[in-house]
Amino acid sequence: MGEGRRQGYAILRDVAANSGGKAKLNTGTHYAAIRRLLEGGLINETDDRPSAEFDDQRRRYYELTRLGRKVAKAKAQRLADLYGLARQKKLT
Repeated sequence: MGEGRRQGYAILRDVAANSGGKAKLNTGTHYAAIRRLLEGGLINETDDRPSAEFDDQRRRYYELTRLGRKVAKAKAQRLADLYGLARQKKLT
């Protein structure tokens, strides 16, 4: 979801594809996470939609907020730091 708006179900597929199938979310967990991200102001639902011929009105589209991008970058940096520590300890 880091790049532009994404439709809810497409996010599920992207997570599985980008992780090589190692991370699979079930729909209940996924939509609960979306709700928490919305409540936390990290994402918002957007009215920017594809043309009607490529869309279904039931679909919801989401995008990162500025705060969401800052939080994601900070979390990514912490993970990179932890990975660096694991490499130093010869754990990878």
